Amino acid sequence: MLDKKLIEEILGVAMSSGADFAEVFAERTRSNVIRFIDKKIDRVIDNYLSGVGIRIFSGTRTIYASTTDISREGLLSCARSVAEAFGESKGALSLCLTPKSVVDIHSVKVDPASAEAKVKTDILKEACFAAHDHNEAIVQVLGNFLDTEREILVANSEGLLVGDKHTSTRIVVNSTASDGNENQSGSCAPGRSMGLELFELFSPKAVGEKSARQAMVNLGAGYCKAGQMTVAIENGFGGVIFHEACGHSLEATQVGVGMSEMCGKLGQKIASDKVTAIDDGTIKNAWGSVNIDDEGTPTQRNVLIENGILKNYMIDRLGSRRMGMPMTGNSRRQSYTFEPTSRMTNTYIDNGPDKNEDIIASIEYGLYAKEMGGGSVNPLTGAFNFSVREGYMVRNGKICEAVRGASLIGTGSQILMDIDMVGQNLDFGQGVCGSSSGSVPTDVGQPLIRVKNITVGGR
Repeated sequence: MLDKKLIEEILGVAMSSGADFAEVFAERTRSNVIRFIDKKIDRVIDNYLSGVGIRIFSGTRTIYASTTDISREGLLSCARSVAEAFGESKGALSLCLTPKSVVDIHSVKVDPASAEAKVKTDILKEACFAAHDHNEAIVQVLGNFLDTEREILVANSEGLLVGDKHTSTRIVVNSTASDGNENQSGSCAPGRSMGLELFELFSPKAVGEKSARQAMVNLGAGYCKAGQMTVAIENGFGGVIFHEACGHSLEATQVGVGMSEMCGKLGQKIASDKVTAIDDGTIKNAWGSVNIDDEGTPTQRNVLIENGILKNYMIDRLGSRRMGMPMTGNSRRQSYTFEPTSRMTNTYIDNGPDKNEDIIASIEYGLYAKEMGGGSVNPLTGAFNFSVREGYMVRNGKICEAVRGASLIGTGSQILMDIDMVGQNLDFGQGVCGSSSGSVPTDVGQPLIRVKNITVGGR
């Protein structure tokens, strides 16, 4: 995207006022969004994003600026503005970059960018009409088809010059069911780091039907009673609780400045012996996977918690400087307009020793959270509150009637200790995580787990 000699010149100018490190991040992203509403395609949007971000360090102080002017003068002007924020120029430095190749482990079989628009609109229509046709009580279906191709180039004053290209595809179907008095919703939203071969894994019809089925379940459900009880949380998107309530507390963004409940706990027991938690950006074609992070560091399989013991954090370059620990390939940003920071990729609780049927059978009275919804968390205290998108009461080891309006309330440190059974059906759910460096795609995951006691909000 940029000439090597020009990048070297930009880095030299950026460091001219005494910075000890400089970085150039260039991005070119194409995205296509198709929207469905009221039984028709509502709009087709093509977006193109292109620009460069320049960052310098002096110890743990950073200065960042970005520009859409990628001419030589525009880029050098941006570099000078960053340098001037540190002080008076001492003269541009001479730097030499060494290009580095990247092995792409996320192959694309059917490139969305090369597919005709009709192919993609037909996929979205099939999913949405399947939802409409599921039951006459389905009164509205909203659908989105998204495919993105993102090219990045990262260079820094340590001599790194590396680039990568990443393709992702996702479909989202939201259904609303009504009985004339009230409405209830359901959703299904699979995505992967791949092309249109995504729909060999998830048929559009099945996506639409799952969305509608969930809406119908909630329409016929009574309200959940509030109280302390045992809760079984299903696999896939159930992992959002670990992601939000615990994962953010393990990012250097919080740990490096002493704003996490997990500060200073390396080597300590912070979870049940049955809990092993991992962040892995190398999972082939996973939604949150990338070959390199947004600082050019290769992603890795990072064991965060092993049999209840805290083993590692998720660390970017600034976090590495603050904490004196190596980078883990977790630096991410929404686009070149954001300064990167430590973020999750595919974060999950690994399979455990318990059989899934034994988990349900062990509950005398409690809640089965088949699918989780959104929520909120305070990383400093770990306090969280999450909605249950689809839930059922459990009595005498049997899954019984559907309930709605349930929420799970607690703290990350406590729920980790109270997970007393971990099943063996690990799966992932796709989401978009927001933080100081913008919104990025992340996978959450877990097998079926049992929390022996947690506060359930309801009526």
